[in-house]
Amino acid sequence: MPAFPSDAYNYLCWRQKKEEGEHGCLGTQGSLENGDRFAITREGSERVRGDILVKYIFITGGVMSGLGKGITAASVGRILKNRGYGITAVKIDPYLNIDAGTMNPGQHGEVFVLSDGSEVDLDLGNYERFLDIDLSSAHNITTGKVYRTVIEKERRGDFLGETVQIIPHITDEIKSCIRAAAEMEIPGQKKADICLVEIGGTVGDIESMPFLEAVRQMRGELSLHDTVIIHVTLIPEDTMGDLKTKPTQHSVKALRELGLHADIIVGRSERTIGPHTKRKISAFCDLPQHSVISAATAPDIYQVPLELEKEGLGDVLSEHLGLEKRKADPSWYHLVSREYTERVSVGIVSKYGIEDVYLSIKEALKHAGRALSTEVRITWLDAERYDLRQLAEFDGVLVPGGFGKRGIEGKIDAIHWARTNRTPFLGLCLGFQMAVVEYSRHVLGWEDATSAEIGEGRHVIAILPEQYDITELGGTMRLGNSPITIKEGTLAMRVYGEREITERHRHRYEVNPRYIPDLEKAGLVFSGAFENRMEICEISDHPFFMATQFHPEFRSRPTRPSPPFVGFVKACCTRNGRRTR
Repeated sequence: MPAFPSDAYNYLCWRQKKEEGEHGCLGTQGSLENGDRFAITREGSERVRGDILVKYIFITGGVMSGLGKGITAASVGRILKNRGYGITAVKIDPYLNIDAGTMNPGQHGEVFVLSDGSEVDLDLGNYERFLDIDLSSAHNITTGKVYRTVIEKERRGDFLGETVQIIPHITDEIKSCIRAAAEMEIPGQKKADICLVEIGGTVGDIESMPFLEAVRQMRGELSLHDTVIIHVTLIPEDTMGDLKTKPTQHSVKALRELGLHADIIVGRSERTIGPHTKRKISAFCDLPQHSVISAATAPDIYQVPLELEKEGLGDVLSEHLGLEKRKADPSWYHLVSREYTERVSVGIVSKYGIEDVYLSIKEALKHAGRALSTEVRITWLDAERYDLRQLAEFDGVLVPGGFGKRGIEGKIDAIHWARTNRTPFLGLCLGFQMAVVEYSRHVLGWEDATSAEIGEGRHVIAILPEQYDITELGGTMRLGNSPITIKEGTLAMRVYGEREITERHRHRYEVNPRYIPDLEKAGLVFSGAFENRMEICEISDHPFFMATQFHPEFRSRPTRPSPPFVGFVKACCTRNGRRTR
């Protein structure tokens, strides 16, 4: 035998057999002497490159939507990251929209904005928060994106006269998108060892069929230990208190009809699934009992990875993927399990009335509270219906973003109350713009002050110049990361502790440059700016009055809470201490 490492020898053997028309050494992976990695797939394809080959975890859902596939996927990623593996994530949304930007948040939930300006599903926000990574547009695959790309290729003549069909052209494009996202560099992290792929919707939906077919093909192309399918299902409880497995059995049957076999089943239920139920699922769904994982509803989503870890999911995944059994780093679990020593209440004056629309704000308050050992209790106030006297019950008032004129006057009234009653206030995006309108009306005396988005009057908030000639709504706002310079000696400087920062944006309107001198002369401080564009406003003689044109909640993490939210919660604690003395 030549004096090569065994992996290299296997590779050379395979190449020789390939030349002889055989596919031997199926599933072999290893390293050559020059450090390149290779793998031999079921199709006999040869892949040699200088980085680690990515393994895939596909997460599907059954029975019904809204079970928590996104949290399950994020938790799986956190479990593996705690073991030292590089993780990336892909969300597949089967809708025909190109992205989530033009979707009604009241129906679809929050539109999350990535650093590159992509408007995506809220699950990508969960991935970023759990994994502490920055994703890109490539990590959100939609039916609209896939079909648009394939049709553009057909129009260019890329298919050379072929009849373009779902199989192979659409499924090939899906597989290409998944692989491209999996192999993409993640800022601040090495290339991923493992890629999570969440397929949105429910098994059996017409919309998701091409994506599940692409997964089936990838399973056939990759070696045995390169893929895992986790199927998330509902385990309902009947009136007698018994957990029922029949919906799971039918869901797994539907998955099998598509040529897919669940390696792991995660059962969602209100209480822990016992051995008897697990044994039944194991028998009817053809997988080992230890691969049936209980996922009972947790009081806090950040406790889900810990609960799944207790169920042995980390070891089961390591077994399926051929990973070495590593000890988990417990530091993240210690962080999210920190006990609260204080409690504050915050009133959020919103216009959509659904918590999922403001998911990142809720999580950012939680991150800030955890950093300060303070539980933040949130009350959602409808901007059109709340009673102004309710605001006296809270330690702080927050006015979030939104679009359109509905509820605007209620937001302005809340800002005026917080300013004049010296209650901690944080405004975000539209909240920033309305803080400027409120100040213009009640301090400068411009009663007709308003935003160009709202209607006629003195437009202290004007449309961005680059938006004048926009004809399409999708993906045309000012989006994503932008640098901001903070003034010395301001609240913003105390909050951030540095002069140059970067935050994410999603807006079409800005403070009208024409009125900035008058506003500043009247005492409104613009403490952060990008060139001549105002980004932060504050009031110097107030305990905490701060509003941002950007969305700091999109960059908040359990490990790195957003500075404006930390400052806001800290001010709420101070007010709470004074009130309870």
